[in-house]
Amino acid sequence: MIEREQVLHVARLSRLKLDDDEVSRLETELSSILDHVDRLAEIDIEGVEPTSHVVPLENVLRDDVARPSLDRDVALGQAPDPVDGAFRVPSPQAEG
Repeated sequence: MIEREQVLHVARLSRLKLDDDEVSRLETELSSILDHVDRLAEIDIEGVEPTSHVVPLENVLRDDVARPSLDRDVALGQAPDPVDGAFRVPSPQAEG
């Protein structure tokens, strides 16, 4: 159980200004959190292996293999203003 003075002490250390309603709410919420942690500490975990995930994970990445893609001239053929084998686009810093 968290006491009002403990909430005020932590608030003072944290440089938080809390009104009475916030202090009361935090007193209740922090007490509830500590009660929950106490209940978790009571669970028998003897023989339970530590895990980082509930389900097994496997690498789903494919091999990086070069494949044919759209021809540059075909792609640039649709561009309104191609320059030197690349797309010309308006500068993002240009006004208006």
